[in-house]
Amino acid sequence: MAAKGFDTIVVGAGPGGYVAAIRAAQLGQNVAIIEREHLGGICLNWGCIPTKALLRSAEVFHLMHRAKEFGLSAGKIDYDLPAIVKRSRGVAKQLSSGIGHLMKKNKVTVVMGEATIPAKGKVSVKTDKGVEELTAPNIILATGARARELPGLEADGDLVWTYKHALNPPRMPKKLLVIGSGAIGIEFASFFNTLGADTTVVEVMDRVLPVEDAEISAFAKKSFVKQGLKIMEKAMVKQLDRAKGKVTAHIEVGGKVEKQEFDTVISAVGIVGNVEGLGLEALGVKIDRTHVVTDAYCRTGVDGLYAIGDIAGAPWLAHKASHEGVMVAELINGLHAHPVKPESIPGCTYCHPQVASVGLSEAKAKEQGYEIKVGRFPFIGNGKAIAMGDADGMIKTVFDAKTGELLGAHMVGPEVTEMIQGYVVGKTLETTEEELMHTVFPHPTISESMHEAVLDAYDRAIHI
Repeated sequence: MAAKGFDTIVVGAGPGGYVAAIRAAQLGQNVAIIEREHLGGICLNWGCIPTKALLRSAEVFHLMHRAKEFGLSAGKIDYDLPAIVKRSRGVAKQLSSGIGHLMKKNKVTVVMGEATIPAKGKVSVKTDKGVEELTAPNIILATGARARELPGLEADGDLVWTYKHALNPPRMPKKLLVIGSGAIGIEFASFFNTLGADTTVVEVMDRVLPVEDAEISAFAKKSFVKQGLKIMEKAMVKQLDRAKGKVTAHIEVGGKVEKQEFDTVISAVGIVGNVEGLGLEALGVKIDRTHVVTDAYCRTGVDGLYAIGDIAGAPWLAHKASHEGVMVAELINGLHAHPVKPESIPGCTYCHPQVASVGLSEAKAKEQGYEIKVGRFPFIGNGKAIAMGDADGMIKTVFDAKTGELLGAHMVGPEVTEMIQGYVVGKTLETTEEELMHTVFPHPTISESMHEAVLDAYDRAIHI
């Protein structure tokens, strides 16, 4: 069978791959996309989207218990876990079928199957019907990543879960251990804890949410503990003894090993890139700790072969993958493409309270030799937050003392994942404190705290 020829082939249809395919098609290219499982990838089917649907149910449940504070009454408050999960799966399914529609609309050829790259410019796809051979001068790798499994802590779907099991849980945990306090770990801990699971989080680093600014981590931890989460920092799960219906965890903390019993364990200890079985080593692609090594433009060093998103390394975020996909599609078409700057990529965690940040933390800014000005504003000084009954939060800004450049912004509290974008736009426009101070923020909104956190860095805050 003769090979089918395309201008660009994208391997993987997650938020990096499908966006790259659409942009390349918009630019007039004949594009094929190969996907082995679901259009939309992990993010849409088993990650970002369904977790937000679960967390929304937990948030509503939490608010129902607070009805009395708002002058309302609600009796017999309860939840139905299968119904919560069913809603979340429905949301994912709706969006996944939407990707199929977008592929058709943009005339992108979809090939479902396993891809290998036998030679430069060639892709071989193992489908239900046999093997399809495709060729293109440009190939974009967007194969994503999967959960890291540590020896002895491997998931079994019964007692020990990965994020996939946790999204479609076989039961409601009574006593839950979450290993890892990054975004995935803390979101699941937040969800199950809100629904009543006795939850313990073990983190090997010296604080929860270790990629966040230390002050924000400390603030979030205080809120988590208030909600009943047990948090063990500088701790490591050494082994899990599995028995019928229970797991005994050996947790090393402060040089001693203690044993604790749980009925469920969620392992959220990072991810590994999907680099196997593609034939990359034979092509001469450099792989470092399961991730493809690329330059700022996502080029692998092999002519016509690019890697975007999780497979190309940190930060492992859907929006980073999408922007890289657009950049590569434009680069292939000879347009002036801008590399995605890591310091302008926001990070969001949808636990309760939410956490969001962009740019340098206070410690990182000092480490990089900046002389800095830092501003803070607590939500307890914000009218809208108090009216919402959700004033547990703060905003922190970090500026270059010499130039006034906004180096970083860090938030914890209600709706901060929506608000962070204001600072992201500011950073992209290379804003200084002066422009931010002159910006009129609407009243009453929580976003006014963003203004005050800027003013505070220059000792001009009004409401504290």
